[in-house]
Amino acid sequence: MKSTILFVNLLLLPFLAFSQGNRIEYTEYDLPNGLHVILHEDHSTPIVAVSVMYHVGSKNENPERTGFAHFFEHLLFEGSENIKRGEFDNYIQNAGGMNNANTTYDRTFYYEVLPSNQLALGLWLESERMLHAKVEEVGIETQRQVVKEERRQRVDNQPYGSFIEESMKRAYSVHPYRWSVIGSMDHLDAAQEEDYKKFYADFYVPNNAILSIAGDINIPQAKTLIAQYFGSIPKGTGPIYRPSVVEPLLPGEVRDTIFDNVQLPGVIQTYRIPAQGTPDFYAVSMLSTLLSQGESSRLYRSLVDEQQKALFITNFPFNLEDPGVSMVLGIPNMGVDPAEFEAAIDAEIRKVQDALISEEEFQKLRNQQENDFVTANATVSGIAQSLANYHMYYGDANLINTELKRYLDVTREDIQRVAKQYFHPGNRVVLYYLPKPAQP
Repeated sequence: MKSTILFVNLLLLPFLAFSQGNRIEYTEYDLPNGLHVILHEDHSTPIVAVSVMYHVGSKNENPERTGFAHFFEHLLFEGSENIKRGEFDNYIQNAGGMNNANTTYDRTFYYEVLPSNQLALGLWLESERMLHAKVEEVGIETQRQVVKEERRQRVDNQPYGSFIEESMKRAYSVHPYRWSVIGSMDHLDAAQEEDYKKFYADFYVPNNAILSIAGDINIPQAKTLIAQYFGSIPKGTGPIYRPSVVEPLLPGEVRDTIFDNVQLPGVIQTYRIPAQGTPDFYAVSMLSTLLSQGESSRLYRSLVDEQQKALFITNFPFNLEDPGVSMVLGIPNMGVDPAEFEAAIDAEIRKVQDALISEEEFQKLRNQQENDFVTANATVSGIAQSLANYHMYYGDANLINTELKRYLDVTREDIQRVAKQYFHPGNRVVLYYLPKPAQP
């Protein structure tokens, strides 16, 4: 237990330096095979985060083979030509580290946090994942069952668990954001070993990846190790598929009812918004903070505290590479009609549309945004991920030092404008989740 507490404390120490306004310095370069490398040297703690971000998410999938990106997040822990099945995690644990991975609509991210004298181990493991992963039937079948169980736990058997999936497939008609990241179990069952091998060959190549390392490293030594483990991996031979489809505007408000294993109704509003990185996205993000971050936020204060109509209420925008969505999710208190509850949500949004927020509220909002930005880069793993994100989506890793200004450049007038422009009935999907006994 003591060693675990110490390790967590070491992870959090960089927060102090960052919060004091220090720039995050980094070095970046490309290997001949196209792998982009970003290195951040920080000797404040004896740990290092080794991460690889692949520019492949669910939006890059074949519409008849959805779920592959998320499936590979699982499959690539199966082992490689030089790592026996099931031993990937053992290497990390035996070295005193931790590791994880996650998948979104746009990318897949793997990382290890290790004692800094184990940098070579992290590089070796990730190079094995990139070049020698076992994509074979025994591992495929094992992970099929794992993913099915994950879907049962997180979506099918979870109250309101399908709300993102059900909302997105109504908010999009042609763009691949219309299917969920976890994908279709039928598609995974129907796929053959050759389908999986092709996905691996197409996307898990160095010219579709960013190696981002942050922590207690010596940059010249790290470069030597990176060349040793990644320099000989061949570049991908084919083009990387990027969907270019443009989703049309919603023809008007879309409304539907989902009957689910829930005891209380749920109301979900999904508004279409611009892609991350656009000026309006920053304003929408700050609008979301205004509406639902913390107990003093407008939706919580009004619907939970004052009117006592909500058991739970939140609003969150999706940071997506292409135009995305912002969702309002609310669970009304017992006895509150969903239509009455929805009207109360709409009334709070109209207040932002009809009048500028106060200067005091605006300053609080800016402070919250600054705190969120600092917190996101408070650990070496957070820094490694941010550097990779900024390069992948914007081609500018230095946004780790400058993006906050984009948030702080948002004005009160911008927040009011985006509330009017995007948070209106003609630009949304509204779902009511009702208990199954209410089904006609």
